[in-house]
Amino acid sequence: MEVLKLATEWAKAEVFSTRFFIIFALLFLIASIGFWQLGKTEIARAYIIPTMVAGVLLLTIGLGLFYTNKSRITEFEKAFHSDTSAFIASEIERAESTLKEYKTVVFKAIPIIIIFAALLIIFVNTPTWRAISITTIAMLIVILLIDGTAHARINTYYNQLKLVQIKN
Repeated sequence: MEVLKLATEWAKAEVFSTRFFIIFALLFLIASIGFWQLGKTEIARAYIIPTMVAGVLLLTIGLGLFYTNKSRITEFEKAFHSDTSAFIASEIERAESTLKEYKTVVFKAIPIIIIFAALLIIFVNTPTWRAISITTIAMLIVILLIDGTAHARINTYYNQLKLVQIKN
């Protein structure tokens, strides 16, 4: 039963965390509307579409992760009661896979994209590309902040699962 509680608490923490994607998505969408309504300069008008796209992307990520993790909570109990050892093994495998994805995507690819976007700000002097670059950097920083805490959570979850597996 300790494993079920551990998995459920992890999933609930993920559900809570994904709400921040939704909050930041709404902030980006509000900013887009603000630039559309109040933007008088060329650079301000250039932010309308990039902030809207960033908002939609963050909203998609947030809603997708929210519903995925919300449904996991009920699935955990069914899987745990049907075969506990298989449940633990599948969760360890899923956590390992997720940790590898974080290592590649979140902690390597995203910083490279941020560097590329920063270089665009320096070398391309058009308002549209500057707005795209700055919005991309802002969106990726939001993703790094949220996924950094999610990485720490899943790493702790994985280590606790390994300990439970050793005990059994």
